[in-house]
Amino acid sequence: MTIRSMPGNSSQTQPTMTYPTKEQHARWKEEAKQMDMSLSGFIQAMTEAGLKKFDVDVEPDESVSELRRQRNDLKHELDRTRDRVAKLEHQLQTREREAIKAFVQENPGVELGDIIQEMIETTSDRVPKQVEGLVTVGELQYEDGEYYFNDEIK
Repeated sequence: MTIRSMPGNSSQTQPTMTYPTKEQHARWKEEAKQMDMSLSGFIQAMTEAGLKKFDVDVEPDESVSELRRQRNDLKHELDRTRDRVAKLEHQLQTREREAIKAFVQENPGVELGDIIQEMIETTSDRVPKQVEGLVTVGELQYEDGEYYFNDEIK
């Protein structure tokens, strides 16, 4: 009986086992076939290629202190934005209240439907003042006849 040695089997090699999924094994086998390689040669070549291309030590993009600083900056920005929105909402409510109060004062005994109708009809009178106020405080910018949110113009 003649004993054939495995290809690459010598005193210089060491067999190693791996347990890929069936899908991985089929994919590796197909790739090896396309490269005209044995499956063990393919696995060995791909392992070596992977070791050459990738460094095991991964450096984080940013340190924990840098991430903490960024988080704090974003939290402050959020707080400032919330305060700004609250102030604008208050201004709007105040102006709307003032408009309602003025209308009722001029029309004692007026019904709710009439108040609503007045607010609808006079919105176009109040909106330019609101927009002008937003431009004045820097919330909006006016350029070439168009309005933009302040962050949109660079």
